Amino acid sequence: MMEVIAKIVSAAMVSVFVQNAIFDRAFGSNVGIYASRKNSTVIGFTLGITAMTTLASIVSFFVDQAMLPTEFGWLFMPLIYSAVISVLYILGLLGLWRFFPKIFRKIRKYVHLAIFNCAVIGALFLNSNYGSDIWSYIGYGFGTGIGFFLACFLLNIAHEKLDSDKIPRIFRGYPIMLVYIGVISLAFYALAGYTVDF
Repeated sequence: MMEVIAKIVSAAMVSVFVQNAIFDRAFGSNVGIYASRKNSTVIGFTLGITAMTTLASIVSFFVDQAMLPTEFGWLFMPLIYSAVISVLYILGLLGLWRFFPKIFRKIRKYVHLAIFNCAVIGALFLNSNYGSDIWSYIGYGFGTGIGFFLACFLLNIAHEKLDSDKIPRIFRGYPIMLVYIGVISLAFYALAGYTVDF
């Protein structure tokens, strides 16, 4: 049991700090910038992304076991991953609509942004490359959502400070956030131990 927990935690830590969806892979950067504008949207978006990446990673493990060993299975993986995400999205919305109608009314306008983005499908592709068993798939999927929360939290903190008169008018908003993401990405690269060879 402790070995399973260790696999899940280590895969989650790798996806949070070493292969962060926004800072390392630039998956979902635009959604992260959008979600970071308000504290409430940070939590809502990251809960949706964490739930979707975790559940889709579980399903994708079984799909990968069936499709990747075949000769041309890898050709169909983008379509299959999109179908997995779509089915989970519909089932989740139907469940919320049926059992939690108040929550459904609050999130129905924005839930598609949290679910259908590069961070979710990117987690599934990275799982198929780096995942070895179901526990690493679960850990990596969960860690991707937590890493997205960490990135959105850092963007939320910086949003107020970067929206000041000290920033040239042409760089305010989206451009300065992209520059900020680039600087934080360099810090994550240093944390991961990447070096630059000249």
